[in-house]
Amino acid sequence: MPLALLALAIGAFGIGTTEFVIMGLLPRIAADYGVTIPSAGLLVTGYALGVVIGAPLMTALGTRISRKTMLMLLMGLFVVGNLLSAAAPSFPLMLAGRIVTSLAHGAFFGIGSVVAAELVAPEKKAGAIATMFTGLTVANIVGVPLGTFVGQAVGWRATFAGVAVLGAVGLLGIARLVPALPRPEGAHLRRELTAFRNPQVLLAMAMTVLGFGGVFAAITYIAPMMTNVAGYSEGAVTWLLVLFGVGMFLGNLLGGRYADRRLMPLLYATLGGLAVVLALFTLTAHSKVLAAVTVLLVGALGFATVPPLQKRVLDQAHGAPTLASAVNIGAFNLGNALAAWLGGTVISAGLGYTAPNWVGAVLAAAALVLALWSAALERRAPSAPATVPARVPVHH
Repeated sequence: MPLALLALAIGAFGIGTTEFVIMGLLPRIAADYGVTIPSAGLLVTGYALGVVIGAPLMTALGTRISRKTMLMLLMGLFVVGNLLSAAAPSFPLMLAGRIVTSLAHGAFFGIGSVVAAELVAPEKKAGAIATMFTGLTVANIVGVPLGTFVGQAVGWRATFAGVAVLGAVGLLGIARLVPALPRPEGAHLRRELTAFRNPQVLLAMAMTVLGFGGVFAAITYIAPMMTNVAGYSEGAVTWLLVLFGVGMFLGNLLGGRYADRRLMPLLYATLGGLAVVLALFTLTAHSKVLAAVTVLLVGALGFATVPPLQKRVLDQAHGAPTLASAVNIGAFNLGNALAAWLGGTVISAGLGYTAPNWVGAVLAAAALVLALWSAALERRAPSAPATVPARVPVHH
């Protein structure tokens, strides 16, 4: 594997860290700005909505310049956003910093996966893409817990400053190691938009919104839930996030292994299991041991849905997958935004810190219903043109 993949993996590591580290720091940030925890949850919602908007917008702009140049511009935007977050004197400016950062997210993974595939021989493309996305997985095992620890020990501003440094390292790596690839030929926005005429593409994206939203409903408010309900100390949240990251890693392995073999049955099992586990989380959150096990399971079941959902979108949009892939990354984050907002709403309504778990269970169950509907529609149309299977990277 070429060294250029290391530069892309570092960028993915930084993006994964800044996206998820906010959960463990939410109470500190809320206290510093004098806002409620549900209001601080807007930092999650705003970031997610920024990805939803930025993924197709930046991907479309990226068709006009070389991919290397676009990747460098995206990492530069990422650095600026994190520096703004670190220095923000007010909550609105902090929110603005999160949104600026988020604009780089979807397009980086969409364009980066194409670049990774072009750097190696055809038979090694899937491995190259997976290597880049390893940075995202490792971020949730190492970067997020470490960032949470630093934020609690030194101050949350230091965490975002550190992530900005990571972004700068990724930018330099891309500049030095990624070859100057030509601007993509025949990449037209109008052609890419044709994929959205397929109802199965839209159904798959809706499953993405609801399924991953179920995960974020619970995880966005993990810090106040674990400290106020389960009885953990604030410092223990770091290790709970490690558990969540391990669950993500295991779920990615599971989803990646079986998505090519039994895609729809895998979705039924993971979405159904996620709905059940999230419903039980309202009870297990009152026990330290059971809460920890549940956090691991939420990570595993939630991220086991990612490979099949992304593959489903690419299979159904086989004629014009680039924009559909980027929009599906946005769909994951639309689910994050919806879930963070709904979770904050039920907490504000006085239903307690475990109430977001019920929200997550309902969202996951709704995704399961859509999966069953999608399969039923497919069975009724046996004469539809066969799709070309796609091997896709693991991403949320």
